[in-house]
Amino acid sequence: MSREESVIRFEKVSFQYGHNKPIIDEVDFPIRRGMKMAVMGQNGAGKSTLFALMTGELKPESGEIHVSRGMKVATAPQVIPRDQLTLTVREFFQRCFSEPVYDIDPRIDDVLEVVNLKHHEKLHDRVIKSFSGGQQARLLLASALIQNPDLLLLDEPTNNLDTAGIEHLTKFLVEYPKTCIVISHDAEFLNAFTTGVLYLDVFTRKVEQYNGNYNDVQRDILARIDRENRKNAQLEKKIQENKDKANFFAQKGGKMRLVAKKMRTEVEEMEEAKVDVRKEDRTIRPFTIPVQEHLSGTVLALTSYTVLKGKKPAKKTANISLRKNQHLLLKGPNGIGKSTLLEAIAKGVAEGANITAGVKVGYYRQDFSTLDFDQTVYQALERAMGKPDEERLRATAAGFLLTSDVMQTKIGNLSEGQKGLVAFASLVLERPGLLILDEPTNHINFRHLPVIAKALDSYQGAMILVSHVPEFVAQIRIDEILDLEK
Repeated sequence: MSREESVIRFEKVSFQYGHNKPIIDEVDFPIRRGMKMAVMGQNGAGKSTLFALMTGELKPESGEIHVSRGMKVATAPQVIPRDQLTLTVREFFQRCFSEPVYDIDPRIDDVLEVVNLKHHEKLHDRVIKSFSGGQQARLLLASALIQNPDLLLLDEPTNNLDTAGIEHLTKFLVEYPKTCIVISHDAEFLNAFTTGVLYLDVFTRKVEQYNGNYNDVQRDILARIDRENRKNAQLEKKIQENKDKANFFAQKGGKMRLVAKKMRTEVEEMEEAKVDVRKEDRTIRPFTIPVQEHLSGTVLALTSYTVLKGKKPAKKTANISLRKNQHLLLKGPNGIGKSTLLEAIAKGVAEGANITAGVKVGYYRQDFSTLDFDQTVYQALERAMGKPDEERLRATAAGFLLTSDVMQTKIGNLSEGQKGLVAFASLVLERPGLLILDEPTNHINFRHLPVIAKALDSYQGAMILVSHVPEFVAQIRIDEILDLEK
């Protein structure tokens, strides 16, 4: 391959956080011009770190990252940094450029059109935090597109986007003439435009490059695990036979001892030949969210709610009474006010919503702000539990792949996917009577989703769910639907 073709090339690149958190180890791969790649790997494997190395925000410990001359790299991160929430839209977009751009307004209009965020009023002077989670996701996307980059890096771009938003983005990426790398857990979305995969193996710390779309690669990887397991089983059998023979010969003494020694060396060689089966192909354990004890009658009564049409709030009436073991699905496009309504209900300040006294609320927020980012995972789980029970806490954490080193990490330093697993572990320990879930699939590894769906499906308390992922919702029993657009 000619070197000119690659827009970015990793050569023996290693990176770690501190001295004990290696992320990648002597990694080599090229990204050729015009490629559309997906990045796969377990939560916490370092997918976002890979992006930070490509943008130059992080520097490798060793090895080199060759970026072709004059190439512009732009990235849309997963969340808007907290210190940028008070900027206006215009200020937010100005920050994408190192020099001031004087004709920025028409350019903002163009990218807002692409991400499907054109309103009747001019948005340029609106403050970022006045937008919903879904609209902020679109602004993040637009902030990368406005730079017209040669290499576009998108980190979980479909999170918080509704169906129309995802279709819009997919069409844009299919037609995008330049190079694009995407981290996402949305298989259908990735299959629409990717032609290759970078697979970050959390165990070997290597990046493997595959051709084909997400489904092809998933199939390849599963087939490979299967092969590795079979190979190991055969080696295991031979090792045991050799060990038995070696013991037998060793007891005979004399020359037989040398035979035994030779066999033991063979055993050692076979032990080394055993393939480390990909440990990251573990899924969280099946779990149940226990329901609060002595829950009866109506848990939540909803008689009215407010939606946003354009910028104007409109009040609507409802007649919903959620009892124990009833699941409500809340629907509606981005920006209509789903998250706002859920938050108001969870905090007990929603007009027209009444939670019965004494009912414990478990609330999963898409931005994880119910978690204290300064606490360690252990402290967060302890808080969720209320009364101490070390054994239950450890067992629950282990089921969500929260290992002992993760337990001592501050929530703020976890990947978004790991924060999601902490949030679920907290719900299990909380035993809520009313469960409120706002986009619980965001950032979560695709392998875990069926397990989570099953837990929600069988939850016995009252539940309100918002999710834009139809195949996820299809696996969960829904008793009632409230469509805010109707």
